[in-house]
Amino acid sequence: MRTHRIAAIAGDGIGKEVIPAGLEVLRALTERAGDFRLEVEEFPWGSDFYRATGRMMPEDGLATLKGFDAIYFGAVGDPHLPDDVTLWGLRLAICQGFDQYANIRPTRVLPGLESPLRGLAPGAIDWVIVRENSEGEYAGHGGRAHRGHPIEVATETSIFTRAGVERIMRTAFAIARSRPRRLLTVVTKSNAQRHGMVFWDEIAAQVAAEFPEVRWEKELVDAMAARMVRRPASIDTVVATNLHADILSDLAGALAGSLGVAPTANLDPSRAHPSMFEPIHGSAFDIMGKGVANPIATFWTACMMLEHLGETAGAARLMRAIEAATAKGVLTPDLGGTARTSEVTAAVIEAIRGDNA
Repeated sequence: MRTHRIAAIAGDGIGKEVIPAGLEVLRALTERAGDFRLEVEEFPWGSDFYRATGRMMPEDGLATLKGFDAIYFGAVGDPHLPDDVTLWGLRLAICQGFDQYANIRPTRVLPGLESPLRGLAPGAIDWVIVRENSEGEYAGHGGRAHRGHPIEVATETSIFTRAGVERIMRTAFAIARSRPRRLLTVVTKSNAQRHGMVFWDEIAAQVAAEFPEVRWEKELVDAMAARMVRRPASIDTVVATNLHADILSDLAGALAGSLGVAPTANLDPSRAHPSMFEPIHGSAFDIMGKGVANPIATFWTACMMLEHLGETAGAARLMRAIEAATAKGVLTPDLGGTARTSEVTAAVIEAIRGDNA
């Protein structure tokens, strides 16, 4: 039987609710499939771990994770701790430590869900946003001087390397080539940022020559945000910088109904390191412990993890189960429903067990 080792890190906030729900669904899925299994080890890293130890994860955390086939991650962030401590101490430490440079965020309006866009035609939103995940605006390069004085200064320098931009462009073009429309939109702000963003545009044109079957276009990030709202059907695959794609993909999740349904994969396409899979909704402390966190993004994220592991049939079965649950109207409050996390989980498990494919 095929076996995959999974490191599960629930992290903070509702991550502690949706990751257990995801593991429950995955157990039901492997039992139903019968041809693969997941060996899961859970790690209590995050803000509570920081309060006890002074670190978000142990010093040898990356070495511990390196032996796994994938990482199933919940959320990070705590209102009682600085965001730079929590984010850089765990999530970004893993992403950058394992060179997970390709952040992949699919967006669709699932059956039974409604977009806030009026009169949206079925299938009008079917996007994949490819986010550069290792450098750019989140490279962490900069500093502060003259603290506390009127001349205090803070700098945050975006870093764009030829290697970094080329590899994310190739990833995006390859994804666009694999999709029916074979259309890629390269998003920058090159009219105002004349160095790094013009560099992106130039490299996009160079890489495009390697993918003649892909139609590609350029769009400024502000125009892209408007286009996502006004002409969603004109979009297919999108590639953007770390910051720009972060913002656009959150907008995409909202347009699909809720950030609670939005999944993501942090990939090392070379597979030299494990990749990490997480919902994008964050720790959501305002609803923590209320039992109403939406687990759909975490389940869809598990589909992406299974696809990465080569379990395409299992991923497809899980996606069908998710869509069956949403189509029946088993929805949490963020989607206008009244279901609890446990009820959505039970509905997806029921659909898995009833799937005869």
